[in-house]
Amino acid sequence: MTCSRRSLPPPSRHRQRGLTLIGLLFWGAVVGVTAVVAMKVFPTVLEYYTVQRVVDRIAASNPATVPAVRQEFDRSVQVEYSIQSIKSADLVVSKDGNDKVVIEFGWDKEIDLFGPVYLLIKYRGKSH
Repeated sequence: MTCSRRSLPPPSRHRQRGLTLIGLLFWGAVVGVTAVVAMKVFPTVLEYYTVQRVVDRIAASNPATVPAVRQEFDRSVQVEYSIQSIKSADLVVSKDGNDKVVIEFGWDKEIDLFGPVYLLIKYRGKSH
């Protein structure tokens, strides 16, 4: 009886692919920094969309006077707790050619990232 041994396949000429420890640490740091920035920016973006929604609702009701627009905005700010960066005095109220109320708004938001590094976002909008 003869015993035959199987030989191992010859080594592959292709290099193994994968993620090294250094690569894992690098991509972990990139994902971590991106997540921290996103968590700090998200509330301000949410505030912008809330202000836009409130301004669109007020403009759709077509109030007769500028004080009526400001009063309605102040009433909405009391209900919408996320609006903190803008006051009714910051609104620019005008009328277009069709006698429809147009409300413009804007503010700058500085977000402290780390140390002396800040992110400046300039929010601008107007009613549709």
